[in-house]
Amino acid sequence: MANEVWTTLPFTEAVLVNPSIRLTKGAAYPFVEMAAVDPNTRSVHESEIREFKGSGARFMPGDTLMARITPCLENGKIARFQPTNGTSAGFGSTEFIVIRGRDGITDNVAYYLTKWSEFRQFAILQMTGSSGRQHVPVSSLAHFEVTIPPISVQRRIAHILGTLDDKIELNRRMNQTLEAIARAIFKSWFVDFDPVIDNALAAGKPIPDEFADRAARRARLTHEGSSLPENIRRLFPDEFQDSELGPIPKGWEVGQLGDLVGFLSGYAFRSRDWRDKGIPVVKIGSIKPGIIDLDTVSYVSEQVATQASRYRLSPADLLVGMTGYVGEVGLVPPTDNLPLLNQRVGKFVPEKNGTEGLGFVYCLTRRPQFKAEVEAKSHGTAQANVSAKGILSIVVILPPRPLRGLFNQICKPIFDQILNNWAKSRTLATLRDALLPNLIRGEIRVKDAKRFLREKGIC
Repeated sequence: MANEVWTTLPFTEAVLVNPSIRLTKGAAYPFVEMAAVDPNTRSVHESEIREFKGSGARFMPGDTLMARITPCLENGKIARFQPTNGTSAGFGSTEFIVIRGRDGITDNVAYYLTKWSEFRQFAILQMTGSSGRQHVPVSSLAHFEVTIPPISVQRRIAHILGTLDDKIELNRRMNQTLEAIARAIFKSWFVDFDPVIDNALAAGKPIPDEFADRAARRARLTHEGSSLPENIRRLFPDEFQDSELGPIPKGWEVGQLGDLVGFLSGYAFRSRDWRDKGIPVVKIGSIKPGIIDLDTVSYVSEQVATQASRYRLSPADLLVGMTGYVGEVGLVPPTDNLPLLNQRVGKFVPEKNGTEGLGFVYCLTRRPQFKAEVEAKSHGTAQANVSAKGILSIVVILPPRPLRGLFNQICKPIFDQILNNWAKSRTLATLRDALLPNLIRGEIRVKDAKRFLREKGIC
């Protein structure tokens, strides 16, 4: 259209930076901490409801929060604030820069302008301050010029990019649901001992006092026909025995985590080994619950990687943090450029001649009790450290191997789908980030981008 003219403006004239928002001291508002921002997720919800005492970044629903401190900005911590109730103003870390579209100028694309890799790299280069505590001066953002499409084009661009983000968000929610299913089965079988309670009720055998209330509920469920298939129930005993951990199913044992898995500590790379590009190395900052963060890795050369080939990781490997993030566990996602394992990160190795897969160990180590026990075995003042021996010495209940094998068998398609969803989201994010600058600059027409996505079966 003739009136669809692109303009170029300083970033701070194209958007509102740290807009004024009035909050009431002493009142409670949604609070967002930096750790809540996931670089791979468009929206961020509150971490908690907290009393506002007068400090912190302030924002409204839909505002974009951009980390201004290293290494959070380098790691891509940028997201739109979306409170759970949908309407409340909020506040958060002082290390956020708050960005909002200007009426009639950037109504629809402020978030995507902020996500733009060129803008983020510009902001990173503006950082000042001491090493490890560098910040982006807000005033420096005025020196970055952005191309602004007409509002009508912005809406179409936001729709295309939003469609990709919607699919990424859907995959994220699906993965949360899938993991919740696996962990719910684990809790029912190996923590609450539901099948053992059911069998004991059916056999008329005593139930320990600790499980009396649960047994009463299970009795009602069983009466209504809610029970496991007979071939699975037969794998569980019908009575309990005493142990150092309290009542456990008869025939089960109490042992250590080391009875279930082996352990590989990461490789101690030298300072001269690191490169800007090359073979990725998973460091302690990459470990996060669920799937590790491949956006926060470092790199070494092919030659160094060959020397450390024993530490090459594979998809679905289960890693655990040993320094700082002690007890955090995450899976290695599928990637063409398989990463290496750095020191102070450990890999759980499946037991020899044991059950295939680590579904049982994953669900065991994702329980809050595991992280608490790892922290109890850690040492250090500046930051917590834990040894491989300390992790493997954690006391656990050991169900029979056939039962662990069955659980791993049940979990395998669940975790395969989780990793597959992650890979799809990674592809969608790469496509979104590639389209973004070209659409903003008008180098790719919106209708051509839509046709391309339809041909790919995306929208």
